[in-house]
Amino acid sequence: MSDNYAVIGKSVPKIDGREKATGAAKYTGDLKFPNMLFGKILGSPYAHAKILSIDTSEAEKLPGVKAVITHKDVPTLKYGISPARWDENIFCSDKVRFVGDKVAAVACIDEETCYKALKLIKVEYEVLPAVLDPLHAMDEGAPQIHDEYPLNINTEIHQNFGDVDKAFAEAYYVRTDYFVGQRTYQAPIEPHSAVSIWQDNKLTIYSSTQSPHYFQHYIAREFGLKMGDVRIIKTYVGGGFGGKLEPTGLEFAGAVLSKLTGRPVKTFYDRHEMFAHNRGRHREYMEMTTGVDKNGKILGVYAKFIMDGGAYTSLGIASAYYAGALLTLTYEFENYKWDLHRVYTNLPACGAQRGHGAPQPKYAFESHLDNIAKELGIDPLEIRLRNCRRPNTVTANEFIINSCELKACLEKAGEISGWRAKKGNLPKGRGIGIATGSFVSGAGYPIYRTDLPQSAAMIKVAEDGSAATLYTGATDIGQGSDTILCQMAAEGMGYRYENMKIIAADTETTPHDFGAYSSRQTLMAGTACKLAGEEIKKQILDMASTMMSLTPDDLECRLGIISSKSRPMAKSITFEEAATRFFALRGPLLGRGVYVVPRLGGTFKGAVVGTSPAYSYCAQITEVQIDEETGEIDVREIWDVHDCGMVINPMQLHGQVHGALYMGMGESIWEEVKFDTQGKILNPNLGGYMLPTALDMPIIHSELVESYESAGPWGAKEVGEGATNPTMGCFSNAIFDAMGIRVNSLPLTFEKVWRALKEKREGITKD
Repeated sequence: MSDNYAVIGKSVPKIDGREKATGAAKYTGDLKFPNMLFGKILGSPYAHAKILSIDTSEAEKLPGVKAVITHKDVPTLKYGISPARWDENIFCSDKVRFVGDKVAAVACIDEETCYKALKLIKVEYEVLPAVLDPLHAMDEGAPQIHDEYPLNINTEIHQNFGDVDKAFAEAYYVRTDYFVGQRTYQAPIEPHSAVSIWQDNKLTIYSSTQSPHYFQHYIAREFGLKMGDVRIIKTYVGGGFGGKLEPTGLEFAGAVLSKLTGRPVKTFYDRHEMFAHNRGRHREYMEMTTGVDKNGKILGVYAKFIMDGGAYTSLGIASAYYAGALLTLTYEFENYKWDLHRVYTNLPACGAQRGHGAPQPKYAFESHLDNIAKELGIDPLEIRLRNCRRPNTVTANEFIINSCELKACLEKAGEISGWRAKKGNLPKGRGIGIATGSFVSGAGYPIYRTDLPQSAAMIKVAEDGSAATLYTGATDIGQGSDTILCQMAAEGMGYRYENMKIIAADTETTPHDFGAYSSRQTLMAGTACKLAGEEIKKQILDMASTMMSLTPDDLECRLGIISSKSRPMAKSITFEEAATRFFALRGPLLGRGVYVVPRLGGTFKGAVVGTSPAYSYCAQITEVQIDEETGEIDVREIWDVHDCGMVINPMQLHGQVHGALYMGMGESIWEEVKFDTQGKILNPNLGGYMLPTALDMPIIHSELVESYESAGPWGAKEVGEGATNPTMGCFSNAIFDAMGIRVNSLPLTFEKVWRALKEKREGITKD
């Protein structure tokens, strides 16, 4: 398909590649302003405690300290993602709810003085019993974390479609399995940072953020400012993965400190603080029950989950809905029920991490399905082919599926991996596993302001046509959206990519866009850029028609050359020539585009979470070697086959798949945030938190199947998060195949594998 297009479908260089490769790119932490101060936040040493008093007098006397603030100096309005769950203050006033909870902040002339000042703030606490185990958070008599949420229940979901009990009664085989997903952390290279400048009642914040427009809304609301008096500027971002989507305290505290001192204030987290405030993946307890007929056809599914939400709601309310809602995407069954409780605990809040709440439940479902296949004597690839989702269908929970080439993904993955030859024939300790995945191409409904379009874009052409600047609120956080959006704009214009420029994610100069989350930017922001480009092309062809004495319908513009369709040998003119004439006669050459989500399915409570204009699909196969003496897992090879519609930039797409597999592999085998008995993080650094390195990465084969998505620009849909969804289940199933016994809790560490093998040798078998 890429041969039909001039710019999209090509592996053009990243538009910001030179700046990043040479070190010229400026991240928020690199910014310096005259008279700039440094700000740090004082965190609680206790998981749960009343605040009896705060004495800042000694800190205020320290030379170099310019301001010290507590809850008395900031607005008392609570904030959060959903209005139904506003449960967090800038600073704690009555009690703290996790180790690291925000108590006070300082602004000083340098970073060293900040740390000295924090030590001089005296806080008297009355330590309270803490809730650290989510399985007991709902117990009668458990300590209450938020008075307005009895039994520490933050979010409770009960959805029932069809008749699951009837399906189980009629099933040939019904099985229940129990799985545990661990708490993990996004681990972006760049820590959170913000520079706040409050001047003349206007607040400007430079921030490492995934969504400037959400930030603008939250900041304006908290301080009672007009949206036009708050400017959020996204600098280069060194990774986010969901952890930089919402305010974490830096921006609020920095704004107040800047207003009090009249100077710019840079606030930042060190790596330890990142673990406490980054809002990573929930710990989750998952019970799966499925009934099938004798051929392995799924008749009904019941999912029962408990999620450890930590001390605040964060984006976790959306994660909770995603956890169960997206389980219907990959396989076809009419009867589905799920119950979920997201509970408060006295641990750091959890939120969105790549794939939101979907990867761990998918791990449970894919592992569970392999258990069923083994019991029935059905090949794991075959049971998936018998159940896989087809195009133009509707899920049990009313999600409308347009394009879906999951069957083709499974067949191709099986072919290129040699599945049929390898399955059951590999040497001892060697195993092969398979799993499927799917994800939204943008959340169907925004978190707030549902009356706004999801995305808007503008293009301004230079007066001589030599350059075109795309203005977009979409947010490049390292995934390369600036590049593909410029490709889409150029394709729509009939222009050259190398002459494109971009100004992105500045709320004062760019149009509205909700930012980088739920894999929305290729489809939603991309559509807006395409439409803006096509508006430019329409105007440029109209001008060219008068210059060439031809009708606009007979003209085409490709790579900046305007020519006749009917008379290929006729003289052509350049985009620059037409643009120069346009500017002289009509003024600025501008194009606008807007993306509005069409009406989507679902009328029940919570239906808005999980709806999307389009869904990606993929199949993954992994081959592993297990050392039976040590439990060490050697990942030999991974095959990923993706249905992502039209590919805008193949090189970036495969890079996204590789990154997703790296992240999924880390969460599958190594990564876990651990706490002591007092709620303190035991491994809050990149030495104790085990991430895979380049040396751990296996051979990766990233392949595609032909697909076209009618709801996407030129048929495109997402790839970035969808490639993470099957990975945990894929690894689990490969290890299961190699060992003959299941490890039911993530991460699937060498020690857990070793213990499982030991129990197997000693005759202690587990399903």
